[in-house]
Amino acid sequence: MNIVWQYLDKKQAAINALKDYSSMQYIIEHTNEDIATIHEKMASPATPVLDGMPSAHDPKAGERKLVGSIDEIDVLKERYRQALEYMEWFKPAWNALSEDERFVLEVFYLNEKHKQIDAVYEICDHFNIERSSAYNKKNRALQHLALLLYGK
Repeated sequence: MNIVWQYLDKKQAAINALKDYSSMQYIIEHTNEDIATIHEKMASPATPVLDGMPSAHDPKAGERKLVGSIDEIDVLKERYRQALEYMEWFKPAWNALSEDERFVLEVFYLNEKHKQIDAVYEICDHFNIERSSAYNKKNRALQHLALLLYGK
């Protein structure tokens, strides 16, 4: 019984890793832009708001803005580091899959527009197979990915 739970945990973990792929790719592609935007905000002085209301002067507002921006940049850099670490771990396993296995897993888990039944029909059409064979193909590909990511 313990072996069954261990398999299910690895299978679910592989699914979660697949679902994280697009987020990690986005972080890698956009972090430099996000940091540049924060740097621009740090360098530009705040424009006074002329709304007719009296305002209180905060002498430390500029300092708070800079510290907040630095903290935000630190968070972005840490997310970027984690995304790179994820890719170093995930990509070799992903590349070790066959082209057919990658196709099946992409259709099932990476295409957010598809519902599961749509994914099954796309796989059926692509390989010219029945639905039960499509599910079997998906399960074998997922099992292979779980093995490559987490071992036995």
